Amino acid sequence: MALDRITFNPRLMQGQACIRGMRLTVSLILNLIANGMTTKEIIEEYPDVEEEDITQCLLYASMIAKEEYHSLMK
Repeated sequence: MALDRITFNPRLMQGQACIRGMRLTVSLILNLIANGMTTKEIIEEYPDVEEEDITQCLLYASMIAKEEYHSLMK
């Protein structure tokens, strides 16, 4: 699946990942989900957000989580 709804613009929200060029960041959506909001509740609170936007936020997060980080501490 392409991430065509996740955009980056250095002049918008300091270059953070946003939804379709809006001032809604992926991190905001992920935070709402992490705090228990459902897709339906998010869309009710932010009417410009569509279900596919939320799906792509989750996909984007899963792609980032696949990165391997190794601690330098032993």
